[in-house]
Amino acid sequence: MEINIWQALFLGALQGATEFLPVSSSGHLVVVPWLLGWPRPTLTFDTMVHWGTLLAVVVVFWKDLWTLFLAALRSIRDRSLQEPEARVAWSIVIGSIPAAVIGYLFEDFFTSLFKAPMAVGGFLLVTAALLALSEWVGRRTRGLQSVGFVDALVIGTAQAFAIIPGISRSGSTIAAGLVQGLERETAARYSFLLAVPVIFGAGLLKLKHFLATPGAMSHASVMLVGFVAAAIVGYLAIRGLLNYLKTRTLYIFSVYCTFAGLFVLLVGFLR
Repeated sequence: MEINIWQALFLGALQGATEFLPVSSSGHLVVVPWLLGWPRPTLTFDTMVHWGTLLAVVVVFWKDLWTLFLAALRSIRDRSLQEPEARVAWSIVIGSIPAAVIGYLFEDFFTSLFKAPMAVGGFLLVTAALLALSEWVGRRTRGLQSVGFVDALVIGTAQAFAIIPGISRSGSTIAAGLVQGLERETAARYSFLLAVPVIFGAGLLKLKHFLATPGAMSHASVMLVGFVAAAIVGYLAIRGLLNYLKTRTLYIFSVYCTFAGLFVLLVGFLR
């Protein structure tokens, strides 16, 4: 049984909010249908709403992305990494490698976790701990242009483990950035930029699978609704989180993930 238009609208909006707020979008897409008794969204739907959030990132950061792209081209032409923007651009490329490798090698394992809501509850508690720990140890003194290749590998590895539903991608990468000494807003900005190649690549693979599936286009309207909802809400979530992190901490999201994780585990045990 497939989800309907209204469920797609709700889940798309949920994805748009939770992809960028550090509370695990994939975890919510597993847990919420389970709690409400809805059909479980397919991985194709999950990918399409992720592409909606990708559109939101591109709209918000298109100037930054264009600047980084041009800087990367100049660095190839000049065979130099003197430009800070070029170093940031190549750090995003390097930071995307761990997720691509780990996701490819352990795809079946990660896919199985999308069928285990109670595991998601446990991993939400891990996200809560990561957010709280990063606030406790982070120095928060470095700007975006200071991001180097070591930072990219640390943050990229954190992003790779966020393939697990319940481990927030934005939460783990922002937390890793804080541990590396980045300012909160800088860590969030780098997290969002780092999401672009990973979401785009995963989307291409799943889109190919979607188009090869017999009768796939009959579900195109559901996919489109989810995509648009995720894009609009995602745009608002990015703007809101960047403004929030200028003056506030991640502790509120840690508390939310703690209660959400415990609630999911409690419901699972009672069922």
